[in-house]
Amino acid sequence: MLKVQKDYKVGIYVRLSKDDERAGESVSIENQKLMLTRYCEEQGWNDYSVYCDDGVSGTTFDRPGVSKLIEDAKEGLINLILVKDLSRFGRNYIQVGQFTDYLFPMIGCRFIAMNDGVDTLHSDNDIMPFRNLFNEFQSKDTSKKIKAVKQAHAKMGNYLGWLVPYGYKVHPDDKHKFIIDEYAAGVVRKIFSNRRKGWGYRKIAAKLNEEHILPPLDYYYQQKGKEDTGIRRNHLWNDMTVKKILRNEVYLGHMIQNKRGTLSYKNKKQIDKPKEDWIKVENTHEPIINMDAWNACQEIAARNYKPRPTKDNEISLFGGLLKCMDCGFAMRYTQETHNYSKKGFVKYVSYLCGNYTRSGAGACSAHSIYLNPLAELVLDDIRHRAKRVLEDEDRVRQELMDSKAKQGAQQMKADKSTLKATEKRLVELEKLTQALYEDKVLGTVPEAVFKSLIVKYEAERTEKQSLVQELKKRLADTAQDERDIEQYLQSIKKYVAIEQLDREMLLELIKYIEIGERKVVDGQKCRDIVIHYNLVDKAG
Repeated sequence: MLKVQKDYKVGIYVRLSKDDERAGESVSIENQKLMLTRYCEEQGWNDYSVYCDDGVSGTTFDRPGVSKLIEDAKEGLINLILVKDLSRFGRNYIQVGQFTDYLFPMIGCRFIAMNDGVDTLHSDNDIMPFRNLFNEFQSKDTSKKIKAVKQAHAKMGNYLGWLVPYGYKVHPDDKHKFIIDEYAAGVVRKIFSNRRKGWGYRKIAAKLNEEHILPPLDYYYQQKGKEDTGIRRNHLWNDMTVKKILRNEVYLGHMIQNKRGTLSYKNKKQIDKPKEDWIKVENTHEPIINMDAWNACQEIAARNYKPRPTKDNEISLFGGLLKCMDCGFAMRYTQETHNYSKKGFVKYVSYLCGNYTRSGAGACSAHSIYLNPLAELVLDDIRHRAKRVLEDEDRVRQELMDSKAKQGAQQMKADKSTLKATEKRLVELEKLTQALYEDKVLGTVPEAVFKSLIVKYEAERTEKQSLVQELKKRLADTAQDERDIEQYLQSIKKYVAIEQLDREMLLELIKYIEIGERKVVDGQKCRDIVIHYNLVDKAG
């Protein structure tokens, strides 16, 4: 027990968090100061200092005000800490207990939580651990409620961010909705159009900078008539900005939120959430680009290739789409010119195995193929597929579905069952952990047993959470198959009457083409060529 002393050097601590403000608690900084200074004057404690943390959660002790308070207590600059209630000091009951039960008594510092009737000068503070535990649960509950409100808004398609996506502006009648900004939307369409041509992110960014188009954040400040006070390296478009635009489904008219969040109600570090936790609401606003443009650009990104430019610094028709069937290397564009006496100069374009051109015949054979016959073959295959879909779309759809579903049905059923059981176990683990902490506070479980069980529960929780993410991803992939088939059918049938291939069409439809070496079968020269289509691969 601390000795009674008349002359105290008091450290008044006040705190207000954003969660308190949202919850409507009447605990303003000024109210706390007024209440606590008046209490000091009533007790005759005239030597006091005020320590403050404004807008900081009580779930962490990484706060400048409380850190200074504890440091001064250790240095002996204060010997009494006064707070309105325990929750102002902190909402993590284990850490609060470490200070009030061990550190403060050890350094001779008295602690008073006025409204809770807690005073470490007296020995009747048995209720304090329960108040600390309640404060932590209250903080967790408040965090859950705020999160639930935000998620409810997100599920209704209400935008919760402060910066509207580039290409849109805030609806004049509803701050949670978008309308198209025609100027910026035109830039977005240009970005998607150039990407469909096979342009890389940096080339697109360089073109926008060359045309003196303001990047998104600069454009935002210009439209708001505000000055950008942030510290940034430059005010130019870059590859990452372009990449983010090309991957943002907001331009299809969909609202996607809950992409990022905190580790927990105690740890406010921002993390990227797994895709299955995102909240997606479709058709919440007018789209800027259509599904064809979106799919074509995503397929280009999925290939992750950088086609070599031709001598004219252009991307060839099949650039980045051809692979050697035997070694897997990308085929390399080549061109040669012959001078004929009657025809004059004639240019021939062909593709060779990249392994062969780099390392010679010892690495692989040439697999040489001319552009024109390859283009005719691919054109015929596309028209044939388009004709089949137009003649009997239901039959083609069923063939594709049967091919995809051979091994998928049983696996999906098993995954759903496992997911349900795993999620049920996670709820049980949460309850077991909470009960274990309560037993520890009550003293009904030994410290060694407590530590052993906590480690066991946390290990199992981590394992189960990882399994849930994996199962959700597998189930989402299975459901995606049907959507992929529909997209393929809608894309391919547009080209039933095409007369000539172009780059955008190939990028939309084709993943890659395997080129086999020429051979002789039954006296006839032939070669294997396999076209892998986007969304359905070789099926259909």
